[in-house]
Amino acid sequence: MKSLFITGTAGSGKTVVALGLALKLQEIGKKIGYFKPFSSAKGQESQVDKDVLLFKQTFSLPQEDHILTPVKTGPCYLSVGTRRDPAELKKNIQNAFEEIAATVDVVLIEGYLAPYSAAGKGLDSVHLTKMFNSAIIYIAQIEDDHSLDKMIFYNEYFKLAGTNLLGNIFNNVERTLLDKTRGIYAPILENFDNNLLGIVPQRAEIAAPTVREYYEALGGELLTGEIGMDSLVEDVIVGSMTIESALGYLRRAANKAVITGGDRSDMAVTALETNTSVLILTGGLYPDVGVLARAIEKNVPVILVHYDTFTAIERLHEIVKRIQPGDKKGIAIAGSNINNHCDWQTILDYLNS
Repeated sequence: MKSLFITGTAGSGKTVVALGLALKLQEIGKKIGYFKPFSSAKGQESQVDKDVLLFKQTFSLPQEDHILTPVKTGPCYLSVGTRRDPAELKKNIQNAFEEIAATVDVVLIEGYLAPYSAAGKGLDSVHLTKMFNSAIIYIAQIEDDHSLDKMIFYNEYFKLAGTNLLGNIFNNVERTLLDKTRGIYAPILENFDNNLLGIVPQRAEIAAPTVREYYEALGGELLTGEIGMDSLVEDVIVGSMTIESALGYLRRAANKAVITGGDRSDMAVTALETNTSVLILTGGLYPDVGVLARAIEKNVPVILVHYDTFTAIERLHEIVKRIQPGDKKGIAIAGSNINNHCDWQTILDYLNS
């Protein structure tokens, strides 16, 4: 049995890569297991991790949830008392991993928020990788040149720490950055003696959140019923300027969320005449009835929140696009990403070695 540790920063697409790899390995006859040592503790302690639920349903995994993800944690994990003793945590994680590994050919391990997460307990990605004797695949979403700097820096750290770095994947690369990633970033990465395993272009179907995911993050009131809740949101425009200034931005941005005050009926109506996925009204101010009538006619949801625009934008930062269990299209795209854009044969050669 061998294991692959999929790590990267938050939002890099670790789950999608792990899902695609699992599908490919299953297709070629490998019995796969999935393990997520840490998951975020939000709401009730018994809340099921959505990534775990996705893998459990997609691959009919037999283990209980507390085995697949044994530790729930959060940003204040260091102040929760003796039950977070590192030795006890390490034992729980090791036992859960061994239970999963006992019946499979490959365990795909998904890292937490970033490689450094849980370093305060000695359970960051490097320590966990050594514990499981795993090979690391580092995932990065390229935003600018600093994203490459971070990847190279982490790679050097992994090597100095004595881990087995199998390679890197540039994931969810925007169309405008594809040529630069292939022509500039990839050669620089390889010049530092790093193995590039893939460059995966962005696919809106699995990269862009839906209106429903926006609503879950924002809360508030849904003024138009359940219309348009599965529409994708690919951009966000804040409508705080004059109509004349805003019109150009509104026309250029497709499948967007427009955030504006509930008293800005002029902005709301103008946004509804462009390609808008959702209208978010702030300040607890109910819009003119004409705005709601036009939104329903255009099949655009309207969400009313009772806080200001700045707070709404801050909450949007919490949104992470996830492939939902049963999303056959999203799951198929995850598989095709590995098939068409990654060097899965190198990964297979390592697993067979």
